Amino acid sequence: MRSAKDFFKPLAIGAPEPLREVPFRPSRMIHFFDPSNPKMAAKVPDIAKRCDVVLGNLEDAVAADRKIAAREGLVKIGRDTDFGNAQLWTRINSLDSPWALDDLTQLISEIGDKLDVIMIPKVEGDWDIHYADRLVAQLEARAGLKKPLLFHAILETATGVSNVEEICGASPRMQGLSLGPADLAASRRMKTTRVGGGHPGYIVRTDPDPANEDAPRPTAQQDLWHYTLARMVDACNAHGILPYYGPFGDIKDTLACEDQFRNAFLLGCVGAWSLHPVQIDIAKKVFSPPAEEVLWAKRVIAEMGDGTGAVMIDGKMQDDATFKQCVVMVDLAEKLAANDDDLKKAYEL
Repeated sequence: MRSAKDFFKPLAIGAPEPLREVPFRPSRMIHFFDPSNPKMAAKVPDIAKRCDVVLGNLEDAVAADRKIAAREGLVKIGRDTDFGNAQLWTRINSLDSPWALDDLTQLISEIGDKLDVIMIPKVEGDWDIHYADRLVAQLEARAGLKKPLLFHAILETATGVSNVEEICGASPRMQGLSLGPADLAASRRMKTTRVGGGHPGYIVRTDPDPANEDAPRPTAQQDLWHYTLARMVDACNAHGILPYYGPFGDIKDTLACEDQFRNAFLLGCVGAWSLHPVQIDIAKKVFSPPAEEVLWAKRVIAEMGDGTGAVMIDGKMQDDATFKQCVVMVDLAEKLAANDDDLKKAYEL
């Protein structure tokens, strides 16, 4: 059995030391782009100015005959682009694909110093992370990298959900998890062809009226992903990593997208995927705490002092539990506002 003392030792001679804590950087939106698409690639420098994370996608949505072009396009973009405060991530092809080994080898060798996070799709268990962990350490050592690359796993199979806690704790590289609803739906044999969001057939109905059998019985649409998302959030927080909602596929339905993102935010997610520029501002808005809630939280913290006991503020009882909730809200606000003058003003920081 591997000793816990060895967990934070490099897995290859010359590789950088693993991080002991995942550094928090704003990642409200992970904006996907196809590096093999010249028009999309040309927009990356401007898109990066609006985003917390830009992600060069090499996997789904990139046809098999464009995989190499996408990888080489990402290398060029990584070399030539000043990303400013934005992070550069990539989603490699699945570990069982013909492209994953070359994805890791070429990207780490040529732009490893520009990459922040490697997103690994279809992770089924800790064994997938262990394989990638050792391989990436070897490639880091060969490339002479000074900081370790982090891993972000996509939860998109039934086996992955069953092993979510082990995945989260598999390596110090683990930065976070995203919900991958489309592949997960297929893996579970769910009867939906939607990419994220709800389904009009997934409902609960009120009981019949005993006094009027013909009276209308209202229904309410339910959330297909609530169980999985909540379980993922718990697993991530238990291991000190970050949870994210994944894609919302109906680009035109911005209202439902905002609702889905807000549900994820309220449950504890720090961000979501952006598949189209129209979703960037939605994610930025939703995953930034509302100003009025931040100001209220600051007031509670100020009046609670050391956070013990209980006080009444505007007729509402505040105790140590609500104090902790307020600390979470203000801490996030301060981190998001560090490089955002508009948020500083709104949060009165």
